[in-house]
Amino acid sequence: MILHRGRRVVAALLLSVVILTTACSPTPKTPGRFDQVQKESTQQKKGLAVAKNATQGSEFNKFFPDAGDGYQRVYTQEKKGFSEAKLKKGGKELAVLSISDTTSTPDAAAKFSKSTKKIGGYPAVEVGKTQTAILVGKYQVKISSRDSSFKASDRADWLQKFNLDGLSQLK
Repeated sequence: MILHRGRRVVAALLLSVVILTTACSPTPKTPGRFDQVQKESTQQKKGLAVAKNATQGSEFNKFFPDAGDGYQRVYTQEKKGFSEAKLKKGGKELAVLSISDTTSTPDAAAKFSKSTKKIGGYPAVEVGKTQTAILVGKYQVKISSRDSSFKASDRADWLQKFNLDGLSQLK
């Protein structure tokens, strides 16, 4: 009788363990609506590393135009191969100024090969209605309008305020 009761206890205990382990095991994940996008975006980033010989972003800061006449220049990002600053006036963001090393992004430099326009003696391209860029050696200098009052002519004027000759000497 004690042996029979022991079997029942062991059987109940084993049944409890089986139920517990199967109930707590993870269920196979069904694809969510963002899984495909996540997969695509992580695949796109492959091979986009910054080239080892790209110029440090801090090296570019001395070539940006000086603030003045009510304008403020606020640096917002600096990393290897890239530096960026916002151009503000009266607390309003007018444009984003940037310098990038095209060593890591040869496509960025290639778009200038068919350029017929020059700004400050350097090949220039318009990207859409809000961006103007020039190629100074291996460096792309770009201005993106953030306010509709900041026109293409303003971008061209501000591109010439960069120390382009100094940037062209940077190696």
